[in-house]
Amino acid sequence: MFFRLNSLELGLMVLGLMLGSTLLGAFVGRRLRTRTELREPFGVVQAALLGLVALILAFGLTMAVGRYDARRAAVVDDANAIGTTYLRAQMLREPIRTRSLRDLERYTDASIRLSEAVPGSDEAGAAIVAGTRLQRALWRDAGAAIAASPRDSAPRLYVESLNEMIDMQTVRVSALANRVPNAVLGIELIGAAVGLGLLALYLAILSRGVVTVVLAAAFVSVLLLITFDLDRPTRGLVTVPDTPLVSLRASMEAPPPARAPEGP
Repeated sequence: MFFRLNSLELGLMVLGLMLGSTLLGAFVGRRLRTRTELREPFGVVQAALLGLVALILAFGLTMAVGRYDARRAAVVDDANAIGTTYLRAQMLREPIRTRSLRDLERYTDASIRLSEAVPGSDEAGAAIVAGTRLQRALWRDAGAAIAASPRDSAPRLYVESLNEMIDMQTVRVSALANRVPNAVLGIELIGAAVGLGLLALYLAILSRGVVTVVLAAAFVSVLLLITFDLDRPTRGLVTVPDTPLVSLRASMEAPPPARAPEGP
C-alpha cells in the first residue's frame, strides 16, 4: 500500500497524520485541564508509550537501512559479474566472441533499466524479461563454444562467470522485492501518532505550550519519511545508485583490449 504512493502523497499523508494527532491531543488536553487528578497517570502512560514508539521507529529504520545496503551491494556484485563475463568473452573464438560481446552490452543496458524502473512496474518486468532472453542466448552460445573447443580452458572459465552473472540477476530482483513489511510501517505510523497525541495532551493539561510537541511531530515525520524513502530504491531522495553499471557500460564502448584467439 505505502509503496504505491508517490513521494508527495506519502509526505502529505505522514505529515498530516502526525500533526493531526498532535493537534487533537492538544485540543483534548485543554478540555481536560481542570481535572488535575489526571495529570500524574497521563504523565506515566505518556512517558512509557514514547519509549515504546522510539523503539519501534529505531527497529523500522534498521530494517530499511539493511535492505538498502543489500540493494547497493547487489548492484556492485552484478556489475562485477558482468564485467568479468565480458572480459572472459573476449577469449572466445569467432563468431561466438563478437555475438557474445554484443549481447553482454545489451544485457548491461537491461540491468541499467532495471535499476531505474520502479520495482513491480511494467518497466521493471520488461527489463527482467529482456535480461532473461539475453541470458538464454548467451548460455546457448557458451554451450556452442565448449562444443567447438572442448579442450580449451577459456570457454569453461567463461561459462563459470556467465553462471555467476545469471545468478546475480536473481539476487538483484529478490533484493528489490524485499521491502519492509507493511505491518511494521503501519505500526510505526500508528504508534508515533498515538505517542505524539498523548504528549500533546499531557502538555496541554499542564498548561504548557505545544510548540515543542509540534516540532517533535515534524521531526518524527522526517524520520518516518526517511524510513519509507530507504525502502523505495528508485524514488525519493535516497535512491540506490547505478553508477557501477553505468561505468561498466561506458567502458564497453572502447574496443576490447583482448583479441580473439587464433588457430584451430
